[in-house]
Amino acid sequence: QVQLVESGGGLVQAGGSLRLSCAASGRTGSSYAMGWFRQAPGKEREFVAAINWSGSVRDYADSVKGRFTISRDNAKNTMYLQMNSLKPEDTAVYYCAGRDGAGNRRAPAAYDYWGQGTQVTVSS
Repeated sequence: QVQLVESGGGLVQAGGSLRLSCAASGRTGSSYAMGWFRQAPGKEREFVAAINWSGSVRDYADSVKGRFTISRDNAKNTMYLQMNSLKPEDTAVYYCAGRDGAGNRRAPAAYDYWGQGTQVTVSS
C-alpha cells in the first residue's frame, strides 16, 4: 500500500513563497507518476501540476505556470511544489497524488493515491 504525506503549508502574505513536500512510502513510491491538486471550500478539486516518473515531463495549470515548480527526488521518495509570487486566489488545501497507470494527468480520477492535504492561506 502506498501512503502519501504532505507538509509545508501555512500562512503567507501575497507575493510570498512556500515549498510543499510530499513524502511517499510503499513499493511504488519512488517510481510512479505524481501530481499536486488543490481544493477551496465549495469548489471542485483543481489540477495544479504533474510530473512523470523520471521528472522529464512536467505539466502546469495555466493559473500557476511561471510561478510554481514541481520536482521529485526518487532517491528520497519525495515530491516538491515550490510556490512563488503567491496570490490570495491560491488559498486552498493542497493535495499530493500518485498513480501507477496511465490516464489524463490533469484529472483527479486518474490518480490512485492521495495524501491528507496541507492548508495554504495567502493573505492580501
